[in-house]
Amino acid sequence: MLLVGTQTSGASKGVYAYSFDGATGELKQVGLAAEADNPTFLALAPNGKTVLVANELDTYEGKSGGAVSSYTLDRASARLTKVNEVASLGGGTCHVAFDHTGRSAFAANYGGGSAASFSVGADGRLSSAVSFFQYTGHGPDEKRQKASHAHRVTVSPDNRFLLVNDLGLDVIHIYKMDATTAKLIPNEPAVWRSAPGAGPRALLFHPNGKFAYCVTEMASAVVVLRWDARPGVLETVQEVVMRPPDFQGTTAGDDIVIDREARFAYATDRFDDIIATFSISSADGRLTLVNRTSCGGKVPRHLALDPSGRWLLVANQASDNISVLARDPKTGQLTAGKSFPLAKPQCLVFA
Repeated sequence: MLLVGTQTSGASKGVYAYSFDGATGELKQVGLAAEADNPTFLALAPNGKTVLVANELDTYEGKSGGAVSSYTLDRASARLTKVNEVASLGGGTCHVAFDHTGRSAFAANYGGGSAASFSVGADGRLSSAVSFFQYTGHGPDEKRQKASHAHRVTVSPDNRFLLVNDLGLDVIHIYKMDATTAKLIPNEPAVWRSAPGAGPRALLFHPNGKFAYCVTEMASAVVVLRWDARPGVLETVQEVVMRPPDFQGTTAGDDIVIDREARFAYATDRFDDIIATFSISSADGRLTLVNRTSCGGKVPRHLALDPSGRWLLVANQASDNISVLARDPKTGQLTAGKSFPLAKPQCLVFA
């Protein structure tokens, strides 16, 4: 089963469910899993039963801000039943995540420039915000960094830290985390800093937990980071640019996935409409650019590898489609594949 979050400013009405054939790469829409307001990002709890939804809104219950919703997944009917919905305390809630126990949840508010944490009950019910951080300041890019833009919440492999990518301030905020209460306390040091104007957007840990990969939006690059788990410190190791050397337009690095064997990484640029394939060094986590491939549409927002690792799926917002590319697990090579229509897809989660 594949769950797809969408923008609901067009024909889409919420979260859709699909069946996926791992042998052929065929997607078949089962139906609308849940009608929801702008559910642009989804997260599946470790128990596989609860789905967290980011409602990317500017106004919620008459106040400036977005929301976070919790749903129970019925696999037999491919339906989501809402448990509850709470204020995210910041506008444009664009990303959500569970901790590794499923007892804590987190949200990044892009428009509000803030992040919040929530406790999760045994039934999936969200508490009101337990911790909340409002960020201030700006970056050097006057058009895209006038204020903080929190874009990603990522839990460390050992479940001790929460990292918040801030595109507007060129930092990743680092917090000590109490998974039993969802309480967050600023770490020391409290941030990792990117190059000025780079715009840290996405973050993904290597399966070995020793490295992390940060996609920067404005620089359209992937930064390899060494993670020291004891003090919770990130250290820059390498930066690899995704865009072609002769590219003249605006770039926007977007997201990244790593295969199960940690041999290859795939990252997207949503203005260049490409997927950059990288090989990963098993010794030090460094990346080597292998090639660039069309994403099979326009403005790729999210990508996911299917459970078999044979297919890469891309949610293409502007071309209203989900593209499915065949993948050679041995070489990492992608082959242009099939396209399935859906208005403004934003997020792909295999359940």
